Amino acid sequence: MKKGRRAALRAALALSAIAPVALAQGRRGRASEGAVRANSPEERRILDVLADVYRNHRYLSVPEDDGRLLRVLAESIGANHAVELGTSTGYSGLWLLLALSKTGGRLTTFEIDRERHAMARSNFERAGVAQFATAVLGDAHVEVTKLKDSIDLVFIDADKEGYLDYLRKLLPLVRAGGLVVAHNMASPPPDPAYVSAITTDPALETVFLNMHDAGVGVTLKKH
Repeated sequence: MKKGRRAALRAALALSAIAPVALAQGRRGRASEGAVRANSPEERRILDVLADVYRNHRYLSVPEDDGRLLRVLAESIGANHAVELGTSTGYSGLWLLLALSKTGGRLTTFEIDRERHAMARSNFERAGVAQFATAVLGDAHVEVTKLKDSIDLVFIDADKEGYLDYLRKLLPLVRAGGLVVAHNMASPPPDPAYVSAITTDPALETVFLNMHDAGVGVTLKKH
């Protein structure tokens, strides 16, 4: 068996061992440990919209813990440009924008569904962060090829079979020290080819977090 296929098989087997634990624990909707506290009126406004989206909108991109993780990652690396694949109604984007409004950065986010795209834009406006966001309607596999600027953080939460294509198209734009964050690394089962790509490339370093729930892969581009 070729080395690449063996690596992919090892990655798939490792994740298959984790998946039953994630499914057993399930999506229990547990509250995050510790409340999110605003330290400014602007932050309070974003958090209020986040709470409203979480309570009332049909589509949720990520659990709250994963949203908070996105905020921490983006703000800690001082992100100037974040790219999101799969806007949905803007929940995960709002967590990113909570960070980007502090760093002076911007978000480019892609959504193929017109209704969700419109709802996300409305939520960004209500939160007072629309000026930091470029919401693109269309097929992200096509639209991302138009990006030219350097990227600090990529968040992938779109069609699961498309993760590897997004990685291949966007990784060249990610700066050294930048991050690729992928959702649903535990449930539903991820594409083994994507997992292999982020765990076998010596230029990348990947850790898996929050695997009790949907699961998040955080990949550092080392150089």
